[in-house]
Amino acid sequence: MLNALIVGVVTGSIYGIAALGLTLTYKTSGIFNFAHGALAAAAAYMFYALRQDHGLAWPLAALVSILLFGILGGLILERIAAALADVPLTLKIVGTLGLLLAVQGLCFAIFGHDTRIFADFLPTTVHRIAGAAITTGQLIIVGIGLAAVVGLSAYFRLSRSGTAMRAVVDDPILLDMTGVDPLPVRRRAWIIGSVFACASGVLIAPAVGLNAAVLTLLVVQSFGAAAIGLFRNLSLTYAGGLAVGVLAALSNQYLARYESLRTLPFNVSFLLLFLVLVFAGGRLKELGSPVRARVGAALPLGWRLLGTAAGIVTLVAIPFVVGSKIVLFQVALAYVMIFLSLGLLVRLSGQISLCQMTFAAIGASSSAHLVAGAGVPWLVGVLLAGLVAVPVGAFLALPAIRLSGVYLALATLGFGILLNQMGYMLGVMFGQTSNRDAPRPSFGGSDRGYYFVCLAIVAVAVVIVLAVQRAQLGRLLRGVADSPVALSTHGASISVTLVLVFCLSAFLAAIGGALLAPVTQYAASPDYAYFTSLLLLAVHVIAGGGVVVSPFIAAFILQVVPAYAESQTLTDYLPVIFGLSALGAVLMARTAGRHQILTSFVQRIAAAERQPALTFRPRGLILSLRPLVPARPRNADRSPVQTPTN
Repeated sequence: MLNALIVGVVTGSIYGIAALGLTLTYKTSGIFNFAHGALAAAAAYMFYALRQDHGLAWPLAALVSILLFGILGGLILERIAAALADVPLTLKIVGTLGLLLAVQGLCFAIFGHDTRIFADFLPTTVHRIAGAAITTGQLIIVGIGLAAVVGLSAYFRLSRSGTAMRAVVDDPILLDMTGVDPLPVRRRAWIIGSVFACASGVLIAPAVGLNAAVLTLLVVQSFGAAAIGLFRNLSLTYAGGLAVGVLAALSNQYLARYESLRTLPFNVSFLLLFLVLVFAGGRLKELGSPVRARVGAALPLGWRLLGTAAGIVTLVAIPFVVGSKIVLFQVALAYVMIFLSLGLLVRLSGQISLCQMTFAAIGASSSAHLVAGAGVPWLVGVLLAGLVAVPVGAFLALPAIRLSGVYLALATLGFGILLNQMGYMLGVMFGQTSNRDAPRPSFGGSDRGYYFVCLAIVAVAVVIVLAVQRAQLGRLLRGVADSPVALSTHGASISVTLVLVFCLSAFLAAIGGALLAPVTQYAASPDYAYFTSLLLLAVHVIAGGGVVVSPFIAAFILQVVPAYAESQTLTDYLPVIFGLSALGAVLMARTAGRHQILTSFVQRIAAAERQPALTFRPRGLILSLRPLVPARPRNADRSPVQTPTN
C-alpha cells in the first residue's frame, strides 16, 4: 500500500500542477481551455526532440519546451481567449476544441502515431522509506507541486497583481476604473497556466511514453481535480489532483485483478468529474459574460424549395454515379443521423453534448445483439436499438437540468470517456473482442440497396426533426436557448423539455450508429471512440447552416471530401485542418456578429434621416434633433403630424 501511495502522490502532484494552470486561466478569463492537454503533449514532444533527437542537455531542453514555449503559448492563447469572449458559449467551447484538434493532429502528423520511449531526465537515485522505494526524481516532482500551489496561493493573497487577477473576471470594467489594465492581468494568468501545462506534460511523459493521444487524455484527467476545487479554489484543486492520483494507484493495486474493473484506475478522474458536476451543480457558477447567439435571416421560400428539390435529386442520383465509392456515402448518411441528433441539442436548444458517439455506440451494439444474436427483424432491431439509448439520454438530462454551458460539456465528456474506457468491453456492448456481427437487412443486401435503406431512414428522421422544430416542443427548446428564466415564468417546465430533447437526440444518434455498423457488417468499438464526439462538434460548427441542412454538409465534409482527396499528407493533416477551420469559423462568427450590430446601427441612422426634424428655438438658438430609431408607420387615414415650431 505504501508503494501505491507514493506512486499516487507523485502522479497526483502532476495532475495538480496541470489543474492549477487550468483553474487559473478559467478564473481570470472565463474561457475553459479544452486544449490544455494538447499543449502539454506539444511541450513533451518538443522536449523529446531537443533532448533525444538533437542531443541538447535536459535543463536547456526544459527551458525551451516549458518556459519559452509556455510563455509563447500563453500569449497566443490570451489573444484567442480575448477573441472568444464576445461569442456564444457553444462557440467558446468549439474554439478551444479546435485548438485541441489542431495541436494534437500536428503532433501526430510530425511524429507519427507510435508511442515513443521518453527517457528519464530527473535523478533516479532510490531512497527507502519504511521499505518502500522512492526516487529523487519523484521527490522533486512532489516538491514542484507543493511549491506551485503554495506560491500561487501566496501570490493571490499577498500581491496587488494577484488581487487584480481575482478581480478581473468579476468586473474587468471596475478593475480598469481603479487604474489597473485588465489585459496584462489576463496575459500573466495565461502565461502561468500555459507554463504549468507544459511542465505537467514533460513530467508525466517518462511514465507513460510519448503519444499525443495518451498525454492529452492524461492531462485531461486534471479536469477531475479542477472539479473537486469547483474550478475556483487553488488549494482544493491541488488536493483534488492528489486525491485522483492516490485513488487511481490504490484501485490499480487492489481492483485491476478483476477483468471488468481493470480500466477503473485510468478512469477515476472522469468518474469524480461526473459525480462532482452532478451533485455540486448548484454551487458552480458560469464565468465570463453570457452572449446570445444571433440568428441569421432565412432564405426566401422559393430558394428553399429549389434547394430542397436539388438536394433530393442529388441524393437519389448518387448511387448511380459514384461507382465503388458508394460505401463512403452510406457512412455519410449514418453520420447525417448523428449530426441531426447533435443539431437538436446545439442549434435548437442551446445545449452542449460531447458524447454523441457514445449514443451511436449503444445503438450499434444493441442492434447487433438484437439482429445477429436474437434474430429480431432488422428494421425492428434498429428501432429497438434507438429506444435502448433513450434511458441513457434521460440520465444525461439530469446534469443538463442542474448544469449549463461548459459544466454540461465537461459532464458529457466525462460520461463519454467512462463508457468508452469501461463500458465498451462489457458483454452487453462490444465485448472483449471489441466487435460484433452487424448484418444488413435482407431487402438491402447490396451496396446500392443498403444506401437507399439508409436514405429512407434519414428522410424519416429529417421529417421528425422538422416537425419538432415547428411544433410546440421546438418553440420551448428555442425558449430554453434564449431565456430559460422567462420560459419558467410562463409556466413551462424546463426539466421536462430538456429530458425530451436529450431522449430524442439519443434516439437519433443510436439509430445513426445502428446504420453505421452494417456498412462493414460488423460493429467495432474503435469506430465509436469518444474523441470523435469532439470532432463532430467542430465539424458541425464549420458546416454552418440550419438544423437540417448542416448535418448533410457536415457529413459530406467529414466523410466524403477526405476520401476523394486520396492524399496521405491531407489525411495526416486533416485533424489540423478541421481544428483550425473550427477556430476560424468561430472567429468569423464573432466578426459577423459585430458587423451585424454595426449594420443595424447604420440602418437605424439612415431610417432616422428620413423622418421629419424636430426644431426648437430656445432663445434664438436653433437646435434640430432627429430620432435614432425608425418612426412607427402612420395609418393612411391620419393626417401627418405637424412639426412644432417652438
